[in-house]
Amino acid sequence: MKTIIEPFRIKVVEPIRMTTREERAALIAAAGYNPFRLKAEHVLIDLLTDSGTGAMSTHQWAGIMEGDESYAGARSFFRFDAAVRGVFGHTHVIPTHQGRASERLLCRAVVKRGDVIPGNTHFDTTRANIEDAGAEARDMVIPEGLDPELDHPFKGNIDLAALERCIAEARPERVPFVLITVTNNSGGGQPVSMANLQGARAVCDRFGIPLLLDAARFAENAYFIKLREPAWADKTPREIARAMFALSDGAMMSMKKDAFGNIGGVISINSDGWAEKVRTALILTEGFITYGGLAGRDLEALAIGIDEILDEEYLKYRIASTAYVGHHLAAAGVPLLKPIGGHAVYLNGRKFCDHIPDEQLPGWALSVALYESIGVRACEIGNVMFGTQDATTGVWTWPALDLVRLAIPRRTYTQSHMDYVVEGIIELYGHRREIRGLRFARRPAVLPHFTATFEQV
Repeated sequence: MKTIIEPFRIKVVEPIRMTTREERAALIAAAGYNPFRLKAEHVLIDLLTDSGTGAMSTHQWAGIMEGDESYAGARSFFRFDAAVRGVFGHTHVIPTHQGRASERLLCRAVVKRGDVIPGNTHFDTTRANIEDAGAEARDMVIPEGLDPELDHPFKGNIDLAALERCIAEARPERVPFVLITVTNNSGGGQPVSMANLQGARAVCDRFGIPLLLDAARFAENAYFIKLREPAWADKTPREIARAMFALSDGAMMSMKKDAFGNIGGVISINSDGWAEKVRTALILTEGFITYGGLAGRDLEALAIGIDEILDEEYLKYRIASTAYVGHHLAAAGVPLLKPIGGHAVYLNGRKFCDHIPDEQLPGWALSVALYESIGVRACEIGNVMFGTQDATTGVWTWPALDLVRLAIPRRTYTQSHMDYVVEGIIELYGHRREIRGLRFARRPAVLPHFTATFEQV
């Protein structure tokens, strides 16, 4: 059959509060035209992020009741340790409270001022933590990854020639590690091929540099490899994931994505020296090394979730249901990034709002219009998130892509929710010339998209 159904039944529901367009117009204006500043109760369908917003399974909820809240050496930690080790395969497993805590601890432990961290495309908090340590985050995704119209199976791949040049020019001693994000969130949720990971491993070996993975969506990446890389077609997602991690010296992960967690993260590494430094930093700010800022019940839920995420029937549904949204939008002529990613559909903000210049933040304006018109909250990944202004000249440099991400929470919304989203976006596209540009009213220096306020032009 062509129809793919949700491979689960719904046991508990949460009511959604309906709002009118007039109400939403007032609410978004009061929030400074920043969707992050809206109250969740005023959002009809929340596609701001897939991080921590998914639905847990009955097994995870049952596991929560098993949580051991002992301060040190809790049973829940050892279950967590075994579950992560069973997939990642690294020597040391260090829990953290979420992905950016993993980033901060790792950067504090091994990154020095003046260092260079190459990657395919660093996400916002990753870049911020690298820069906070006084280092430079350099993006070098393949050229195909910067063309939103091009249909390429692995647009998340790192440019291996550019990587080699970067390391040689920066000098290997200034490159503490190479970081590849799977899937490539800032690049449209695009996967990285096994062949590309093998190539990156070879480059790192030539220079004696560790290779790390940002593994927030590792299971989706593994499934894309199964679908699109013929040599891996007969392997299970678990086998492919193990092969991915075997090519790395370590990984950091927000477990709020591909572990079905509402909270949680992990650092998994082979280096004894790095592990010692990370644990020392962790004790200062996160808690003890066997809980990392998490309750025992969270560790139990994550241990179960990292196993559930590799279920092939679930991954088949996950990738197909996201593609369903993208294909229906594309069929109606709505400009978006192709091919469709694993966790989200990315609208092409610049092309959708081609009447709005970069200085008036077309992607952000589109995210505001989405909320006002249909009550959907989405996340801009473009000019506001990654734009930079020269402190001397005041001239802005805009990123290659100005996208609006429709991130779909795991096991949370049904097809009818997505049909509403599709219908609403198609209708908005027909009236796109009515969308107004925006300018900053207040722009924080670090990660401005979270708390900035705007005014209409």
